[in-house]
Amino acid sequence: MGRVGLFDLEKHFAFYGAYHSNPVNIVIHVLFVWPIFFTALLILYFTPSFFNIPNTEFSLFGNDVTLVWNVGFLGALIYAVFYACLDLKAGTLAAFLCMICWIGSSFVAARLGFSLAWKVVVVAQLVCWTGQFIGHGAFEKRAPALLDNLVQAFVMAPFFVLLEALQTLFNYEPYPGFRARVEAKIEADINEWKENKQKLVS
Repeated sequence: MGRVGLFDLEKHFAFYGAYHSNPVNIVIHVLFVWPIFFTALLILYFTPSFFNIPNTEFSLFGNDVTLVWNVGFLGALIYAVFYACLDLKAGTLAAFLCMICWIGSSFVAARLGFSLAWKVVVVAQLVCWTGQFIGHGAFEKRAPALLDNLVQAFVMAPFFVLLEALQTLFNYEPYPGFRARVEAKIEADINEWKENKQKLVS
């Protein structure tokens, strides 16, 4: 059964899906969205910890990892909790990936150091964002969702591409009828956008 309000997955997925209906554009986003999330956490690693909370150090596969309880951790946690609330199964997987990204980015950031990390982040962000804008301009023929709802687009992007992959590869649905209902909403949104675009042209 679908939820309402902030945790209305159908609404969120239909909103984002209406801007990502072209298969090539979807693949581009699948490739680039999570690296954007990862590298954002990478640069946030260098922000100070909250209330001077001591860092946590542990060994992973023989390598030392230092976790900083800062803005990067808080961002990953908010994303993780939100996704888990949207859908228990896929959301829990997305939440797990968010925390893996936080731990992984912490590991990479500590080894690169700030002087090199920010350069890696800038290059990665430029490549990933350029790829997505090309996807919208050359294939989707529609402006990115972030131009209409910045917060919703940023928050939903990682979960959208994961859920899209789960649907395509495993025919996963959060609940029976989800895909059909979302596709109907996406089609209605796209048709409305085309009508409004035609009116502006004429």
